[in-house]
Amino acid sequence: MNDNLIIMGINAPRQHQAIIAKLVYGLMELYRAGRTTLFPYPETMIDESQTSPVPDVMLVDIASDLTKVIIEITHTQGLKRDLKKMLELMEQYEVQEGFVYDYKQRIWYRCDLTTKKPEAQNAYCSAINTNLNDFLK
Repeated sequence: MNDNLIIMGINAPRQHQAIIAKLVYGLMELYRAGRTTLFPYPETMIDESQTSPVPDVMLVDIASDLTKVIIEITHTQGLKRDLKKMLELMEQYEVQEGFVYDYKQRIWYRCDLTTKKPEAQNAYCSAINTNLNDFLK
C-alpha cells in the first residue's frame, strides 16, 4: 500500500488534475443544492488517524465520517494497477462503490463491494444517483 502513496504524490499531470477539479466542482454543487449528503474531498487520506492511501476523489458521509465512494483518475498504462488499488481500498476501508476513469480512452469503470468486478463503460454512481461522466462534459 505504501507504493500507492508514492505514485499518488508524483501523478499530477494537468489533465489528471483538471478532471479531479471538474468532478469535485460538480459533486460540490450537488452537495450544496442538498441533492446529496456526501461531501467531495480531493486527494484526502481515507483514514485520518494514520497515514493512509489517498484516492483522487472520495465522497464522505458527513454524519458518519465514513467514505462511501472513491474515484481514481488514470491513463491507459496505469489502468490495471489503479483498478487493483481501488478494489484493495474498497475492501480495506469497506467503501461500497468505486470508480476508475481512464482519461486517455475516456472510459469509466465501476465496482461495488459486493461483486468486486469492475464494469467498463459505467459511470453511474448509485450513492448520489448521478452519472459521473456528466461532470466531465
